[in-house]
Amino acid sequence: MGRKTLYIIASFAVAIIFTSCKETKKSDNMNDETASKSEKPIQTNLQESDFETEIDGKPVRLYWLKKDDLTMAMTNYGARIVGLWTPDKNGDLTDVVIGRSSAQAYVDGPESYFGATIGRVGNRIAQGKFEVDGREYSIEPNNNENALHGGEHGFQDKVWDANQPNGYTLELRYTSPDGEEGFPGELEAKATYSLIDDHTLKIEYEATTDKPTVINLTNHAYFNLNGEGSGSILDHRIQIYADKFTPVDEGLIPIGELREVAGTPFDFTSPHTIGERIDADNEQLGFGGGYDHNFVLGSKREKGMNHAAKVIGDKSGIIMDVFTEEPGVQFYTGNFMASENTLKSGAKDDKRSAFCLETQHFPDAPNQPKFPSIELRPEDTYRTVTEYQFSTE
Repeated sequence: MGRKTLYIIASFAVAIIFTSCKETKKSDNMNDETASKSEKPIQTNLQESDFETEIDGKPVRLYWLKKDDLTMAMTNYGARIVGLWTPDKNGDLTDVVIGRSSAQAYVDGPESYFGATIGRVGNRIAQGKFEVDGREYSIEPNNNENALHGGEHGFQDKVWDANQPNGYTLELRYTSPDGEEGFPGELEAKATYSLIDDHTLKIEYEATTDKPTVINLTNHAYFNLNGEGSGSILDHRIQIYADKFTPVDEGLIPIGELREVAGTPFDFTSPHTIGERIDADNEQLGFGGGYDHNFVLGSKREKGMNHAAKVIGDKSGIIMDVFTEEPGVQFYTGNFMASENTLKSGAKDDKRSAFCLETQHFPDAPNQPKFPSIELRPEDTYRTVTEYQFSTE
């Protein structure tokens, strides 16, 4: 075999290897692109086209996150969870977060908080008034005489900028201008939702401001561990790791006291069904129409956070453990749900067909000097983490 023949063969081999490398690289890139796309990983009646729209001139869409056998649907309208699927005791995927079937349904419906990221200040501010550095600010009341969840058009009504770096993470950002809903300072907010190991949803919040302000972000997911549309949550068993709660007045504003739960229907230091004492003759339950109260955390620590609660679905056997860096959690039992919204399953949001565990600083904190402060200053960064971990009996 001559030298020229060897040269031709070698050149041909190099060309094949080069082409193969290019195809491999192209294939790798295609896989990376596919992984970064938000493709529907399970069979549901949710349609991406029902979320593809513009609100306030900004694009809205549906995003899918998946990690092992935990799957979540989110939309950047309100930075909200639309559905969350986890296996029940038989291995069947169960949607444990109630939601709507389109972006427009959230816009038009009478309940705007389903699954949403809540801000600037979650929960209530008495009469919508507070002071920062001696200056009074006013939020337009939207819950009788009080301001609730950041005012009439809080973060649940905003289109967040979304980035999905991989198939199990969604980063959402929103810039709240100075004076929005009456709050001081331009606030740069970021919420990162990710599915991590051990069947866990992790929520990370960050924020900075250019003026002293107040902030208390949370998520307002409504849970039914037996599945959306499965009926009442009153037979769910719950344990809340809190020795105290913050009693309220008739307007559900804390009176400034940390009250012991012992000997009251608020004692969930050992497991009870949600409905066991919900209709007891108790002034606090009367004010809330059931449980709608903040529990003071810190009695049990795990994973470097407060272990807030453990809930078990009576039919599904699904267990949800809540961990948080926050000092409190609002336990709400759907007392004001009134069958006014059609859910994505076709069921109605009947009274007490879902519950909330909203991790938070305490309600009305700006007006309660004994409560942990929610002030944020320009030199500081607000950061907090909450995790919802799922397992089965």
